[in-house]
Amino acid sequence: MRPFDYGDEEIGEVEILFIVASYMIAIGVLTLPRQLASTTAFSDGWVSLLIAGSISTFFTWITAKLAARFPNESLFTFASSICSKPIAIVIMLWFTAHYVTITAYETRVIAIIAKQYLFDQTPIEIIALLFLMVVVYAVSGTRVGIIRLNILFLPIILVIAILLMLLDIQYFETKNLTPVFTTNWEGYWNGVKESVFALSGFSGLLFYMKFVKRPKKAPKFAIYGVFIPLGLYLLLYLMAIGVFNADTTSTLVYPTVELAKEAEVPGGFLGRFESLFFTIWIMAIFNTTSLAYDVALLAVYSLFQKVKKITIIFTLTPIIYLIAMFPQDLTEVDKLSKYMDVSIAGLLIFLPSVLLLLAKVRGIKGID
Repeated sequence: MRPFDYGDEEIGEVEILFIVASYMIAIGVLTLPRQLASTTAFSDGWVSLLIAGSISTFFTWITAKLAARFPNESLFTFASSICSKPIAIVIMLWFTAHYVTITAYETRVIAIIAKQYLFDQTPIEIIALLFLMVVVYAVSGTRVGIIRLNILFLPIILVIAILLMLLDIQYFETKNLTPVFTTNWEGYWNGVKESVFALSGFSGLLFYMKFVKRPKKAPKFAIYGVFIPLGLYLLLYLMAIGVFNADTTSTLVYPTVELAKEAEVPGGFLGRFESLFFTIWIMAIFNTTSLAYDVALLAVYSLFQKVKKITIIFTLTPIIYLIAMFPQDLTEVDKLSKYMDVSIAGLLIFLPSVLLLLAKVRGIKGID
């Protein structure tokens, strides 16, 4: 490989694909089939997924084009030049709050699922703390090291997901998918809103594009990065509907884990495939959580550049843990995700579009 491929400050455009895909493949894989089955009829959730995927693809391109317009510049730097420094400070604080909350949310949900399926005798507070400590260890190192872990883990995650679907194909019934197009427009729209959150991993591009050596090519690879989780979500959703039917899927808290429980490995040498599946899926949650925490660190560091990274980590980690432990039950955890839905609409859709438009209207030159 070329020397920069292992540098601490530069990444290639292919890594952008892995960053986008890894961030999107997380908790949504476990819960999205239920959410879609609850808002749409039969297998109509695929329509909502495709619409959400189109929205995500478009705004991924917008976000990547904005960041690529200012090569080797941080979001704080080019936002300051576009709309003034005070507004850029507000944007950075918004990003910090959003990604700190994302990190806390992922930590709490993985603790809930781990307690339910793996460590039923372990307090949820301990599970969450241990997982967060592993994430802290990851983000304490080099930034490119986190990206290398994403490159390492993502193929393993995809292989296990494909294996899961192959093992469940014997239970798949096509009659559960029909009839089609029976959902009203409100149902489709609710499905889109549920899906967009799962496919909203592109705002990190505003921070990571600074490290890309050839940013002109990055928007194309960012779009490719959306296609991987979109295809995975579609297949897992249709598999859940085909195996359980829509009514049953809508009642399962984690339909994908239930699919793993149904899977039988030929030869009987692996009695509980769901344990293997969930163990591997912890890698996916780790990828998303570490990237979210790292973006929060980048946002804070852009405001306090004289503060050491480890000091920022020691400051943010207790806050993240307290936010993760604040919800009393799963219902309150879901309310936390609703807050993030609103934040996503602003940070991932409104903000990049406005910044790119202002940059073009005001003639702030970059690369096209």
